[in-house]
Amino acid sequence: MAPLNKNKVIHKVAVIGAGVMGAGIAAQVANAGIPVLLLDVMPDGAKNVIEKLKKSNPAALMHPNNAKLITPGSSVTDLKLVADCDWIIEAVIEKLEVKQALYTALAKVKRKDAVVSSNTSTLPLDVLMEDMPADFKKSFLIAHFFNPPRYMRLLELVVGKHTSLDAAARVRHFADVQLGKTVVDCADRPGFIANRIGTYWLHASVVRALHHGVGVEAADALLGKPMGVPKTGVFGLMDLVGLDLMPHVLSSLMGALPKDDAFVKLGPAPALLGKLIAEGYTGRKGKGGFYRLDEAKNKLVLDLASGEYHPARKVKVEAFLKAKKGGLRAMVSHDSNEGRYAWDVIRGTLSYAASLVGEIAADIATIDAAMRLGYNWKYGPMELIDKLGTQWFADKLRAEGRPVPKIVELANGRKLYRVVDGRLMFLTLSGDYAPLVRPEGVLLLADVKREKERLFGNMSASVWDIGDRVACVEFHSKMNSFNPLVLRVIRRAVKELPGRGYKGLVLYNEGSNFSVGANIFMLLATGKLRLWPVIDWILKDGQRTFEAMKYAEFPIVAAPANMALGGGCEVVLHAHAVEAHAELYMGLVEAGVGIIPGWGGCKELLGRAIAASKQGGPMPPVIRAFETIAMAKVSKSAAEAKELGFLRESDGIVMNRDRLLANAKARALRMAKGFEPPAPHRYVLPGASGLAALQLALHDFAKKGVATPHDLVVGTALARALTGGTTDVTEELSEADILRLEREGLVGLAKTAGTRARIAHMLKHGKPLRN
Repeated sequence: MAPLNKNKVIHKVAVIGAGVMGAGIAAQVANAGIPVLLLDVMPDGAKNVIEKLKKSNPAALMHPNNAKLITPGSSVTDLKLVADCDWIIEAVIEKLEVKQALYTALAKVKRKDAVVSSNTSTLPLDVLMEDMPADFKKSFLIAHFFNPPRYMRLLELVVGKHTSLDAAARVRHFADVQLGKTVVDCADRPGFIANRIGTYWLHASVVRALHHGVGVEAADALLGKPMGVPKTGVFGLMDLVGLDLMPHVLSSLMGALPKDDAFVKLGPAPALLGKLIAEGYTGRKGKGGFYRLDEAKNKLVLDLASGEYHPARKVKVEAFLKAKKGGLRAMVSHDSNEGRYAWDVIRGTLSYAASLVGEIAADIATIDAAMRLGYNWKYGPMELIDKLGTQWFADKLRAEGRPVPKIVELANGRKLYRVVDGRLMFLTLSGDYAPLVRPEGVLLLADVKREKERLFGNMSASVWDIGDRVACVEFHSKMNSFNPLVLRVIRRAVKELPGRGYKGLVLYNEGSNFSVGANIFMLLATGKLRLWPVIDWILKDGQRTFEAMKYAEFPIVAAPANMALGGGCEVVLHAHAVEAHAELYMGLVEAGVGIIPGWGGCKELLGRAIAASKQGGPMPPVIRAFETIAMAKVSKSAAEAKELGFLRESDGIVMNRDRLLANAKARALRMAKGFEPPAPHRYVLPGASGLAALQLALHDFAKKGVATPHDLVVGTALARALTGGTTDVTEELSEADILRLEREGLVGLAKTAGTRARIAHMLKHGKPLRN
């Protein structure tokens, strides 16, 4: 891998083709803060697309203002504008003649050192570059994004025999650091890695379900959670991506692969798929697909045998139940149609993936990474073979008279992955193990945990030494929710680590979400038993912990990713600095379960609103904090979290989640020299007059049908805490005063039947009760 030439970094990008992928790629470049030129063959195509990007759901832009970085134009009349672009991304229709005509035109206007890439997923690089000039070939590669480009972390990179190492290094670095992608190197083979294996898996799932007579719901159960596949399952996933895409992808791959390839041997798309598409059942974007909703919004599921829909139901699948107790091997060994179906699909997919090691990618780690990131599998295919056992898998294949992939033969009963001296190693085609090397600047807690023993912890949280005298607190309770055990570990870390020579502390974990907040079951249980002093103690416990953080002797940096809700938001608010993943969904959502923030969330958000207020009087910051908390506003990105006041302007945003821990650690080390904790907030609040104004607004919302009866109760408790209770503008309140008002408000709400009903409903149904 060539080192990056720092004099040739990418400052401006052009995307040619404003379709779904081109528009999404342009949006992600803009999300990185980089100017991007978006050209389309239609005169106003790019301009119209930018307007659509502002309204897209899920949002393609991390902030609406990012659209200002996208300049629209025509690929017919404005192609000369690419002359000042460092990377030109072609995302036009998958027709060879169209792409080659564009490359010929680009060769006349682009800078000699500008990189050109194609987003193709079907056409080989060598074919694309036929008859192109040598200089153009040096700057050309394939950079295959996955849809939607903002949310899918995989970028498949294909370099040709003429591609310069410098061009590849520049794109790899930019895609990694600026766009947040994990870049995997692929061979120039049909479908590259993820789509070659993923499409086989999807196609096999349908073909084998028809063969074994297994229903859609049973198949989704078998090929979902036991495999570590997203909860949509395989048929639900096809509905999500669109059934009409499958015939095109299948025909493209089958036309490019040799006749003896296992993919080709699966046969063409079933007639049922064509019938569904013809009738408009193209998945979620159409009238439905394998699943759909009736007029009453009841969920229906397709009967694969009859082609008719019937009401969806929770099916009992014995093979699936075996997986709960005995794992994947028990499921695929179950003597039933469902067990045989699961083995047929899983055996085929894993064997196919293993047989492609060396053909589509150099090693097993690259293939596994592509499947985890491109298809959201929890485990890659080689990791799944390890779960089954390489010897067991090979023996079962031989017993059925099937070929054993070379990499499995080489394992000879050994694991494909193993840990040696704290380092993760993978088996290579030479039969030896090689270390898994992370890109420079990447630090993963998973690697630290393989190398070291934890400093201390319990069943809900642990403290790790991440090097250079910086420690990390990891939450690992269910959904990383807060409970007294988590709080105990944080307090101990804050109290002990400075005396043990540690320079800073990072709050970070590698779970799906940073933290979904406090464990509300504790509140429901204590409320039912009317243990009001216990609730008050739980609140004081959290408040004391977060106050200890805020006034600690050393810097504490929070590094949240994905959801940081309720108590998860409050712990971040008390950190001295934040290095946030760009995908941050952060908010004080307590109102949804009938309570108010009770661990300093009101105190901190109000203090920040007062500090940022440019308007006179005490009410504007109170109103801002009230609206944010009462409406349970959640940021749709780290950029929006800054706008809402959850993050400071000085807090960092990291595009690549794999770089989050290293950035947070570096931030803590920079802050350690001469560190001093912040000064406490001071509050001058309106008191009764402010409370009356907010209550008037609440009643107005109720009259309009926006606020429910219990919203008024919760809103009043929140208003009282934010306006200062019995204070007035002649008094100055301390942080302790606001914390007391938080506790009083939350305990009071816990005594109401409406709040207990909201908590119970959330625990049972996973969504708020509008009572």
